[in-house]
Amino acid sequence: MTQVLALIPARGGSKSIPRKNIRTFAGHPLIAYSIAAGLAAETVTRLIVSTDDEEIAEVARRYGAETPFLRPADLAEDHTPDLPVFQHALNWLMEHESYRPEVVVQLRPTSPLRRVWHIDQAVYRLLERPDADSIRTVCVPFQNPYKMWKIGADGFMQPLLQSAHREPYNMPRQLLPEIYWQTGYVDAARSDTILNKGSMTGDAILPLVIPPEDWIDIDSPDDWRRAERLLGEPGLTFDDLGYQVLEKSQPAV
Repeated sequence: MTQVLALIPARGGSKSIPRKNIRTFAGHPLIAYSIAAGLAAETVTRLIVSTDDEEIAEVARRYGAETPFLRPADLAEDHTPDLPVFQHALNWLMEHESYRPEVVVQLRPTSPLRRVWHIDQAVYRLLERPDADSIRTVCVPFQNPYKMWKIGADGFMQPLLQSAHREPYNMPRQLLPEIYWQTGYVDAARSDTILNKGSMTGDAILPLVIPPEDWIDIDSPDDWRRAERLLGEPGLTFDDLGYQVLEKSQPAV
């Protein structure tokens, strides 16, 4: 059986929404939704939360995640990129458990309305393509970057992107190149890509195109309120997401 590790990075020092990862979202800690989605995915064989925070670790365990280690504080700073966090997790598991998965799936806690089948689709598609290093969920953006601008030091605007077309910013959207936005909703990579190539993506990156309305990332109080409203609407249920959020054990007293 192919070993697929779902890794949820969840540091304790979030600034935009303090203690965001364990703040109650629609009745459960925010991180519980990503844990539940990962546990429900048929391709995921193990799920671990990487955190520097013991309270987050305790909440994660209550909802069924493993927390075999605490992440070092220097890998939980505001500007810490994903790569060293995932390298630390994989190296720790190799050193302490001789465990090395073939595929690592990143499930960010800030996407609580993730569909389970998108996790499975990402993993299956990556496994079907041995020439691929990774796969990322993408969607068509609301605005095409060919119509975006920079403002130069002289005060005049400059097109953000160059194009073979003359004045692409004056062209109808339908005639512009098709562009995709990486959502961070589901990312999967081979462990060799992370450890041997020193990259979260490598060079051969597959797309998994999802509808824009399926993606939401919580980065502000407004995002939080909008996501809770979406889950509370009659049109979006846990059946639609493909999982239920359940505590596996009661908190320690």
